[in-house]
Amino acid sequence: MDYILLIIGLALITFCADMLTRGCVGMAARFRVPEFIIGLTVMAVGTSMPELTVSFMSALKGSSAMAIGNVTGSNIFNTLVILGICSMISPVVISKENVRRDIPICIGVSLLLWLATADRLLGISEVNTINRVEGIILLSLYVATIIYSIRSSKREAATEADSNEPKMGWGKILGFIVFGLAGLIYGGNMCLDSATAIARAWGVSESIIAITIVAAGTSLPELASSISAIVSKKPSLAMGNILGSNVANILLILGASASVKPLTMGTITQLDLGMVVGSAIVLLLSALFMGKRRITRLEGAIFFLVYVAYVIILMK
Repeated sequence: MDYILLIIGLALITFCADMLTRGCVGMAARFRVPEFIIGLTVMAVGTSMPELTVSFMSALKGSSAMAIGNVTGSNIFNTLVILGICSMISPVVISKENVRRDIPICIGVSLLLWLATADRLLGISEVNTINRVEGIILLSLYVATIIYSIRSSKREAATEADSNEPKMGWGKILGFIVFGLAGLIYGGNMCLDSATAIARAWGVSESIIAITIVAAGTSLPELASSISAIVSKKPSLAMGNILGSNVANILLILGASASVKPLTMGTITQLDLGMVVGSAIVLLLSALFMGKRRITRLEGAIFFLVYVAYVIILMK
């Protein structure tokens, strides 16, 4: 029954995340928001709502490993699997602004996560913990990062304002947002309970379940929306969604979760955190030296295979 509930929970949060994203994008269109900024903020936050729901519920119930593992696994999945699949469909062009600003921000945020969970290494505490103060700092940095990105993108990004497509009505927008949020909360709670039960039945740590099954499931909205953007020939929207989700996962989701209740690392390892940082660095190196500001199909396949190897190592 737990397997059925897990599938239902993942399906529910995926469906409701799509509702929320459509509502938010409709609202953004009403306010004439640039395309890249829609991907970086509205779409990224909307598609990250499953991670926020699962991690927030995990923090409230004391399952810190599930909260941190979900975010860690989602970021790895976003970069290696989603970007890998998108690149295999069509090479993803990376703009100068992505190389100069957005990817370095993603690397910096990933390093910040490692620093926040290195209490034992730094001699601060015997337990690696993200405390409430650090959670508030992460949230503050998220607001600052979004403001900076929006201001620096104003001159480069083209707006959606000139589109002749009919705009969504306010009633529909609010309906999507309200029902999307409600479904995410319910589905996230169902997903958390069933995943925890499965982990105990298998004798596998909650962190591994969170990094693999739950992370992949909660990242389905990012996968669907990014593929849709690539097929629609809007690579900046897909890149904004992936990079924005990675930043939101760490600063917004872990920041909000830790602000409610301090998060301990549990069985999350340095390999897991290293994969988060390493995948972001590899993305930058790929953009600079390999595909020359584009992720080729071959590179996308390599990204995907690296993720498969990582999961195999986890399961041993």
